Amino acid sequence: AGPQLNAQLEGWLSQVQSTKRPARAIIAPHAGYTYCGSCAAHAYKQVDPNITRKIFILGPSHHVPLSRCALSSVDIYRTPLYDLRIDQKIYGELWKTGMFERMSLQTDEDEHSIEMHLPYTAKAMESHKDEFTIIPVLVGALSESKEQEFGKLFSKYLADPSILFVVSSDFCHWGQRFRYSYYDESQGEIYRSIEHLDKMGMSIIEQLDPVSFSNYLKKYHNTICGRHPIGVLLNAINELQKNGMNMSFSFLNYAQSSQCRNWQDSSVSYAAGALMVH
Repeated sequence: AGPQLNAQLEGWLSQVQSTKRPARAIIAPHAGYTYCGSCAAHAYKQVDPNITRKIFILGPSHHVPLSRCALSSVDIYRTPLYDLRIDQKIYGELWKTGMFERMSLQTDEDEHSIEMHLPYTAKAMESHKDEFTIIPVLVGALSESKEQEFGKLFSKYLADPSILFVVSSDFCHWGQRFRYSYYDESQGEIYRSIEHLDKMGMSIIEQLDPVSFSNYLKKYHNTICGRHPIGVLLNAINELQKNGMNMSFSFLNYAQSSQCRNWQDSSVSYAAGALMVH
């Protein structure tokens, strides 16, 4: 699987421009690569392997109810490209705060929201493959005040140019199997309405305002599975902006797994974007 996956990733990355490099944080999808591989490339192409030495990967918990954030209990994540080392020093610092719990091995293995980013991370960093570590964090269903607390905690890491944040999220999950069927007829076909809804959320994220993003989610209940990792990132950014740091976030690509035209259809949306510090 290694060589085949490597070729696939190379193909997707080769078709994309690096206009927002070096990214300090990226938002990228975590579905199967056949669905979102080309979309994710738009985010990963913005990563600069020459300066990145530590990579936080924040993924939402899909399988276990979790009200805080959790850390892995292993030292190494294997990928078909090469092994990724977990940063035990930063894990120690996070562990000391008392804000984290441990993921069971089972949870770790079952959860795809972090796993899907590992080969792409390995690929983006391969020119410096022995010189970086990763910090996987499983993000639970956090309250707004918890998102703020974790944002504060992570902000000092986000301030460091050698640290990259990868935020794992798909966008709208639409259809009966997702129990979500918001439709604004003024937009035309269902898939157009979904795109309009997603892009509303994306432009709010680009404004870097965690409160507006929370309000948007309360109003439309858009099924953005990584809403809590995104909320944590926005709060971390907010913290740094208060201290006078100048940043901008831009989405670079948007895609849907299929185009919904009737109530029987379903689709998942994907978006890729990058945060730059000026």
